[in-house]
Amino acid sequence: MAAQKPDKEEVRVQVDGRTLTISNLHKVLYPRTGFTKGEVLNYYAQVSPVLLPLLKDRCVTRIRWPHGVQESSFFEKNTPAGTPSWVHTAKVPTTGSRAQSSSARSSGDTLVFPIVDDLATLTWLANLAALELHVHQWTVGRNGQPRNADRLVIDLDPGEPAGLHECCQVALLVRAKLADRGLDTRPVTSGSKGLHLYADLPKRLPSDESTALAKEVAEELQGEHSKLVTATMTKARRGGKVFLDWSQNAGSKTTISPYSLRGRERPAVATPVTWAEVEEGADDPLGLEQFSPEQVLGRVADLGDVFTAVD
Repeated sequence: MAAQKPDKEEVRVQVDGRTLTISNLHKVLYPRTGFTKGEVLNYYAQVSPVLLPLLKDRCVTRIRWPHGVQESSFFEKNTPAGTPSWVHTAKVPTTGSRAQSSSARSSGDTLVFPIVDDLATLTWLANLAALELHVHQWTVGRNGQPRNADRLVIDLDPGEPAGLHECCQVALLVRAKLADRGLDTRPVTSGSKGLHLYADLPKRLPSDESTALAKEVAEELQGEHSKLVTATMTKARRGGKVFLDWSQNAGSKTTISPYSLRGRERPAVATPVTWAEVEEGADDPLGLEQFSPEQVLGRVADLGDVFTAVD
């Protein structure tokens, strides 16, 4: 009998008391750098102490690349066939939402999301090549029902030739606007081109109200800094400007979770950073860059969880 190829191997592992079958550990998911599925699993296992608290009670939409980032990907909202019975889930109504079912597990007007509240569930998803983990700005309650938004997010998306340098400059403006409204802001590199800014809400708000608040800030800055900032979604009008995407606060929309991998050409991570780093990036075009998984694990070892720390 011919020996099995290494990338077809399956191993059974114990994670948090759960038995999981892990496959294709040697499969390259990022061909540009040779980053393998085993390295993806290792990253998520090591970063889990700071990632899992940020996923707690949040429905997770995944983007999966079964054959690597050079091939096609797909969004997955519902739990797929074969989901272990121990995975916690939440049934979310789709009424009035633009969310669409991505599998037959939905029942008419309901989506069944996984809740990633332990390392076993995180490992199970990583084994499915769910590289990106996206979450809403609201959580589910003990009854499994969606609650109002507990935080606000603004996505700073630069239009060429603007880049992360310009995003850092605009991030300081957004921070000041939110501070005027009594909100403390936390920056996260997107792992792609820009920055995400988060602010905890002093009280939960319906998603349309938090969306209106983010839009108000974006439009104020567009009016005051029209050469640098746009609040308009039309891509043709973003050239050389930073688009402040306020719409990700809508109840049906999601944003990449801090500490999640991105499915780009090279492995990168949505990485919490300090305001000192953002200020350096605003002064120096090379002052802040996107971070690799190895860099993020080093940062966590040295700095702890920057996202929840007081800067």
